Amino acid sequence: MKRFSSRWWVVACLWVAFALNYIDRQAAFSIFPVLQKELGFSYSQLGLVGSMFIWVYALCMPLAGYIADLTRRDLLIVASMVLWSVATLGTALSHAPVSFLAWRSVMGVTEALYYPAAVGLLAAAHLGPTRSRALGIHQSAQMMGVVAGGWFGGWAGDHIGWREGFGLLFLIGVAYAAVLLVVFRWRPAAGGKAPQAERLPSRLPRSSLFWALLLVYGSFCAIQWIVYAWLPDHLYERFRYSLTASGFNATAFIQFTCLVGVVMGAWLADRLVRRVPAGRLYLAGVGFLLSAPCAYLMFAVSSVGEFRFFALLFGLISGLNVGNGIAAAYDTVTDKNYSFSGGVYNMAGGVSAAVAMWLAGALKQTLGLSGLMAISAAVTVASAVLFLVMTWRGFQPQPQAAA
Repeated sequence: MKRFSSRWWVVACLWVAFALNYIDRQAAFSIFPVLQKELGFSYSQLGLVGSMFIWVYALCMPLAGYIADLTRRDLLIVASMVLWSVATLGTALSHAPVSFLAWRSVMGVTEALYYPAAVGLLAAAHLGPTRSRALGIHQSAQMMGVVAGGWFGGWAGDHIGWREGFGLLFLIGVAYAAVLLVVFRWRPAAGGKAPQAERLPSRLPRSSLFWALLLVYGSFCAIQWIVYAWLPDHLYERFRYSLTASGFNATAFIQFTCLVGVVMGAWLADRLVRRVPAGRLYLAGVGFLLSAPCAYLMFAVSSVGEFRFFALLFGLISGLNVGNGIAAAYDTVTDKNYSFSGGVYNMAGGVSAAVAMWLAGALKQTLGLSGLMAISAAVTVASAVLFLVMTWRGFQPQPQAAA
């Protein structure tokens, strides 16, 4: 019982940290009209609000994972929280697009330190039949963080001022980092330091399935982050919502059902994998395949009711891949460097997302968001089919690293 409690204690602590991670990055997307008015942002520069963060975040992932495999993962998580909170404060103090974007880049570096360390910590603590649930529950914090960040950014812009709101996020982040430091010292996290077997030079995974998964994951992230970054602005313009309403509607309908999809999908994967070794991969692939058309339809429909229907459907189906993607990636590799593999996986999605967000801003007045979404959805569907076929024809269970 003590072992069980310790492993799930890690999940609970990191869930809050990951939610705060997404709140800080997401809040900026709900104040695009304010950034245009107060700081003079162009549409292309608004696209860079997301792209600058993701480019830096993604490119730092492998190095962050390598560092996490060589040091204390729990302490690296605490340090990351403090540093990204400082970067959030920096954006609040910005008075021009250049300085705002520079601090978003700093946030990308500092938040990159968190994810590889966190998934490595969880993978080491949860082997076998609890892995999908542990990583899925942790990933569910992303949904809650996106909703909270989308709502909070719009609410702050409407009521207390976006600068004051970002300053409050700084205080919350530093305070929780201090709490987490005390908790980890009082009750050391399982897998806090990589085992000796893991502290070897990291290698790029050789599995073709791993690279096929990266392809479809990157395609999906292009869709996902266009939704995260541009859907609030799309609702603001099309349906004349306030900043608060557009931020909430662009996140709540998707993320709450995605949370349900993540929890159900992770639970199902942990049961399915006992009978079908490739169960996690199949569930993730189906989620990629079916969620892409729903994302396109959110931007293409002309009524609020239709938008909400496809937003709910997109969230529920995408939960299958959001909750099982990283767990499926671990099933395709023998590499014991969990954090490094997780960093490479997240980098693939980040690079694709950054390009997509920038293109959405640059092409908004020509191709349009719905046109770009149609192309992204088609690429995702094609890569998902390829991944599922490769899984069916060539999956071989890989030995799991010991904690």
